[in-house]
Amino acid sequence: MMHSSIDRRHFIKSATTLVGGLLSPNLLLGKEHAEALHVAAIGCGGKGWSDITEISSGNRIAFLCDVDRTRAQKAIRSFPEARVFSDYREMFAEVADEIDVVTVSTPDHMHFPIAIEAIRRGKPVMVQKPLSNNLWETRALADYAREKGVLTVMGNQGATMQGTRLLREWLEAGLIGEVKEVYYWTNRPIWPQGAGVVLPPAPVPGTLNWEVWQGTCATDRPYSPGIHPFKWRGFWDYGCGALGDIGCHSMNSAFWALDLKGDFVVQASKVSEFDDTFAPKRATLVYDFPAKGGRGAVKVIWQDGVENPNTDKDFVRPPGLPADLKLNPEFGQVFIGTEGIIFFNDAYCGTAPAVFPETLRQKARTIPQVYPRVKGGPTQELCRAVRGDGPKPISNFEDHAGPLTEMVLTGNLAVRLGKRIDWDSKNMVARGLPEAAEMLKRKYRDGWEPQFV
Repeated sequence: MMHSSIDRRHFIKSATTLVGGLLSPNLLLGKEHAEALHVAAIGCGGKGWSDITEISSGNRIAFLCDVDRTRAQKAIRSFPEARVFSDYREMFAEVADEIDVVTVSTPDHMHFPIAIEAIRRGKPVMVQKPLSNNLWETRALADYAREKGVLTVMGNQGATMQGTRLLREWLEAGLIGEVKEVYYWTNRPIWPQGAGVVLPPAPVPGTLNWEVWQGTCATDRPYSPGIHPFKWRGFWDYGCGALGDIGCHSMNSAFWALDLKGDFVVQASKVSEFDDTFAPKRATLVYDFPAKGGRGAVKVIWQDGVENPNTDKDFVRPPGLPADLKLNPEFGQVFIGTEGIIFFNDAYCGTAPAVFPETLRQKARTIPQVYPRVKGGPTQELCRAVRGDGPKPISNFEDHAGPLTEMVLTGNLAVRLGKRIDWDSKNMVARGLPEAAEMLKRKYRDGWEPQFV
């Protein structure tokens, strides 16, 4: 047995980078397998705080990193023993050997460079959704994680929820027959978005490292409280609009349950005004997935910017739902089969699903459990895999999170080009649209170009 914590961390790094963590460090660590992992949390406010709270159970928050000292205060007070950084590059340079697992809960545009650095150093990593806000980075992250064999997971909580597993069990048992259509909707954006948005500049607060916040983006914008800490989501540079915010949550259910990985066609309509800086306030997307394996072709309909689906005259209500059924104004999802409907009144499959017609409900109760249930969310799922107490997370970068994020972001490609996208997944190109190529990869600020070593 190893008694040195440094030796232990070196062993975990070696073991968890072999075949994606399939060689369990517990095989040799014995009693130490339950020892707290040393967590480096990058991004401490907002979603960062909830990720820290989730992963802190059974683990040690050893390092906190946030460009905004004010936003990090709650975490700093709650974990006074943690060492604090404002630049993730300095953190990795100084204490990488003391880190067991990393969480990345920053604005979307910084997911990629931070995750690449974690993977380069062999650190298991959880990255919030979307995996990245552009297609090239998303594919590069998935490929790099596969190459290095590092355990990874994306923070789309629905992938760990019971409803997602229940849905797949019901569909595979043929509860509603053959699935023909899936509907998703959301009230996002709930931040400024659309053409002509003006966010006045202001002096940079002394507690904010604005240089690192801007990170990889080539556009050098002045600080504005209208950008940080929340309203960056509407920018193409920093976020990816309503679709990027909720798409990886909602569409995860169909992506996993119906195996939508691979080629597809997507087209946008009802797109409100937007420009080269901001995403639109509203859009409808229709994805067409060809028949695959034992299922037929599937159409996925996404509607964002829906203020209230119960009163919005432009909202396309999923067919077959009871007329008196009230839909969640924030988001929801409906699976329409040849023999019935499954309805979730949320984005995550976190609520109990409803089945129509009601005669199918008794049949649903008889369908056996096939897929294991996950406790503690994505971060704990990752930690169990690191310790060897559980399998590789379902929403790992290479098998699930990467292709799911590509599906979502290709929708934004259809919005921005205003054209039908025939997506060639293997070659990562839009067939017949050479003009799409320049939109797949961002322009990097000097000194922030990707480094793969």
